[in-house]
Amino acid sequence: MKRYKIAIVGAGPSGYFTAQAFQKAQKNNLSFSIDLIERLPTPWGLVRSGVAPDHQKVKTVSKVFEKIAKEPNFRLFANVELGKDLALKDLRDHYDAVVLATGAPKGRKICVPGENLANSFSAAEFVPWYNGHPDYADLEVDLNCDTAVIIGAGNVALDVARILSMDPQSLDSTDIALHSLKKLKSSKLRKVIVCGRRGPEHAAFTSVELRNLLKLQGVNVIIEGDQIKYAKKRLESSGELEKEVASNLAIMEVISGSSREEIGKNLEIKFLLSPIEFKGLKKIEEIVFVENEVENDRSKPSEKKSVIKCGLVITAIAYESVSYSGIFIEHGRVKNIAGHVENNLYVTGWAKRGPIGVIGTNKSDSADVVDLIIKNLKEPKISEGITALLPSGHKIIDQIAWEKINAAEVISGEISGKPRIKETDWEQLLNLGHA
Repeated sequence: MKRYKIAIVGAGPSGYFTAQAFQKAQKNNLSFSIDLIERLPTPWGLVRSGVAPDHQKVKTVSKVFEKIAKEPNFRLFANVELGKDLALKDLRDHYDAVVLATGAPKGRKICVPGENLANSFSAAEFVPWYNGHPDYADLEVDLNCDTAVIIGAGNVALDVARILSMDPQSLDSTDIALHSLKKLKSSKLRKVIVCGRRGPEHAAFTSVELRNLLKLQGVNVIIEGDQIKYAKKRLESSGELEKEVASNLAIMEVISGSSREEIGKNLEIKFLLSPIEFKGLKKIEEIVFVENEVENDRSKPSEKKSVIKCGLVITAIAYESVSYSGIFIEHGRVKNIAGHVENNLYVTGWAKRGPIGVIGTNKSDSADVVDLIIKNLKEPKISEGITALLPSGHKIIDQIAWEKINAAEVISGEISGKPRIKETDWEQLLNLGHA
């Protein structure tokens, strides 16, 4: 029997689904030893630190991950950072195939003056802040302002808008980070504005996320009816109307016609606005926008400008992959052909295709990449793998250690009526794992 050593870097959905695809591909004459390597002391990637806390059902996919981890050919090596604790070249030398499932953790800059003012964040910082990511637990977020602006027209922008505008008491029964829940409960925000560069017909929201806005209690969701009307006219003239777009516009139309409460927060969605400058003395105070027009299905700047005063801004325009020695980033993702980077190096998930698709998209994507890897395999290497590469004394979080952390968080949560209380201190996570 041929037994191949596989290293997967990144313990998010794409990493686990890649491991699962290898497990399913095993035959009488073919088997795999799978080492899943993760920078953080905790696995699950965006399921833990990206999915909104009020979407607990989505997080149940972690049960699938735990089943994958129970297989005898699987090992977890968390608290191991590629490029710091391990060199990519060494991994490639010691494994038959290396799969980068490192996602797209960097928020893309919009590159306008004033972008680095205080209380201006990317969603790649703000979302992990409220989700308990240890890298962002100390982010200095100030919610003592009247208005927040979110730049972007995708599901992440809506997630952020929803978390900022909803009654924080309704988050008590979720796994939101305690430090962010405390800030949200003392927040002075009364208005949250989502600004998209293009028209409503080009928004990347899914209809499910738009419908969720209609369920918000004590929140006036506002979209100007004229924006929807003109979007429909543009689509009628072009003769194209995709099912998802039609569904989105129908929900937006319902939102635009809904009655507004006199008391409550306002969550407004505006379109055809591009930020050109952030202004403020030291902290963000206002954003200058150019108003766009649609011509030949493309948005272009007009001569008109407008200003929105605000004390918090979050950009949610795109995510990008991080680079490692010997690989290239192109259009925000690792340069690859159908998941193949070069020789025995492969890529999957957001690092492969960019930040598109839902969690389930990674399953078929990973299966395709694994099929390609198996076709390209040669004779198995003789190697100890990662254990020969890590320095002695390095504190690894393996599956047993992770289960200790997981159990401690869940038990703490049960006492407070929550799914879990996330530990956000890196050293304390390591201590829990090795208790």
